Amino acid sequence: MASNNFIDYVKLVCRSGKGGAGSHHFFRAKGLPNGGPDGGDGGRGGHIILEGNSQLWTLLHLQYQKHVFAKDGEGGGENLRSGAQGADIVLQVPLGTVARSAETGEQLLEITEQGQRLVLVPGGRGGLGNDHFKTSTNQAPEYAQPGEPSIEAIIVLELKLLADVGLVGFPNAGKSTLLSVVSAAKPKIADYAFTTLVPNLGVVAYRDFKSFVMADIPGIIEGAAEGRGLGTRFLRHIERNSMLLFMIACDSPDIAAEYEILLGELRQFNPELLDKTRLLAITKTDMLDDELEAEMRASLPTDLPPTVFISSLTNKNIQPLKDMIWKALH
Repeated sequence: MASNNFIDYVKLVCRSGKGGAGSHHFFRAKGLPNGGPDGGDGGRGGHIILEGNSQLWTLLHLQYQKHVFAKDGEGGGENLRSGAQGADIVLQVPLGTVARSAETGEQLLEITEQGQRLVLVPGGRGGLGNDHFKTSTNQAPEYAQPGEPSIEAIIVLELKLLADVGLVGFPNAGKSTLLSVVSAAKPKIADYAFTTLVPNLGVVAYRDFKSFVMADIPGIIEGAAEGRGLGTRFLRHIERNSMLLFMIACDSPDIAAEYEILLGELRQFNPELLDKTRLLAITKTDMLDDELEAEMRASLPTDLPPTVFISSLTNKNIQPLKDMIWKALH
């Protein structure tokens, strides 16, 4: 997923269609000069609808569509003819898309399933024709309803990637390397910080043709909640993950302290993230011999989550890591 093609935030000006007016008409025919009311109803204005599409991974296709205006409904006609409904506008969005009001921040809806359709901005109802208002005492009503007005709103669409496992760690902890080893994903990998600028997804094959989805999130540094580094912009993508895999390199000066820093940043962003199941992977252990690894393992605090020492370079303990993840997920 190229960084310039990954868009997870767009703002749209949306306006639904207004309802058509009901008709104020009376039937007239040869020999029937005083026919009754026969005004038809106005048509409904067009809705703006979001539809889930599992083939989409980004909001790129909506980035330059700043205005979304649905068609108005048409007015009713004589002989009880209803006006045509305004055409709906259906916006295809990836699964995990959340729609919010730009003014209040209120969450309006969320798309999580393939083919799921939800009305984002409803069209105005069409007005009733004068035929609806005839009574025994008012056989020639001079009134027909106007259509309901359109609704205009500024909508923010945010994408939260749906994955089973979210990778959390400092820059250069080996997250992208692990994803490239266990899946067919091809994230950018280099020996400098913030190589990963956008999230990457990969499908990890497991035993007996089973699989799970892993999300590589750009690196977090201390102070990210205050905007340092890439900030916490991409942390929304792990809000949907079933579990978190913390990754810390074995050459870290203090593994426990680094783990606490990561927890603190997640806590500041959203305390509910700490309720998720956690695993800890100590990476790049191809640099350690057995004696150093045993010494490091013995020095780890006992309050850390279940821990595994891995090396993506040599595939050391990669399968046991998959087993731990699968067990945690199920």
